[in-house]
Amino acid sequence: MSRPPLPPFTHDTAAQKARMAEDAWNSRDPARVALAYTPDSRWRNRAEFVEGRAAIEAFLTRKWHRELDYRLIKEVWAFRDKRIAVRFAYEWHDDSGQWFRSYGNENWEFDGEGLMRIRIASINDVPIAESERKFHWPAGRRPDDYPGLSDLGL
Repeated sequence: MSRPPLPPFTHDTAAQKARMAEDAWNSRDPARVALAYTPDSRWRNRAEFVEGRAAIEAFLTRKWHRELDYRLIKEVWAFRDKRIAVRFAYEWHDDSGQWFRSYGNENWEFDGEGLMRIRIASINDVPIAESERKFHWPAGRRPDDYPGLSDLGL
């Protein structure tokens, strides 16, 4: 299964890959997101280590049961050959109604078919008041005209 754009990445194809990942994660559909990874993909997400699509899907299911009303923006930081580094922020609230903005960086490595083989994520959560939220689009894909991280001062 091929998942264009394929490496080696250019500025435009790296940005396209990041936006495709953002769109998939904003769907909050674990099965859809897991298809972007190799069957034996390896992750480090914070202090958790995950391997394989089934484990990725289970991880994301747990994540989105806890992180409610999730909205994410990703932005390419750097790219080369088969690797892309992105920075991101997402907003969510827990079941008590406390809002958070989570900031992080991801390092991605892709196989020749455009599937992600390795994902290394470092993330920090900051409690915010609901009035401090910056991500106000309806659930799902961020509108094309909605500002990105740099435009929002993040």
